[in-house]
Amino acid sequence: MAVPFRRTSKTSKRMRRTHYKLNVTGVTTCPNCGAMIKSHTICPQCGYYDGKQVLKGKSSKKTK
Repeated sequence: MAVPFRRTSKTSKRMRRTHYKLNVTGVTTCPNCGAMIKSHTICPQCGYYDGKQVLKGKSSKKTK
């Protein structure tokens, strides 16, 4: 079995591993409120979709 001739430095190892990151696909910002939402879905914060209000937005007041 082959064995590396020299030890891989920390810098080389970390530079190689920079590409092992996760990237979030299909996430955009809501044009109405600026919240991060999945593409082609209703915004859970404000209830808008495609510039139109589809759902009634959540109120900040809590009722008992």
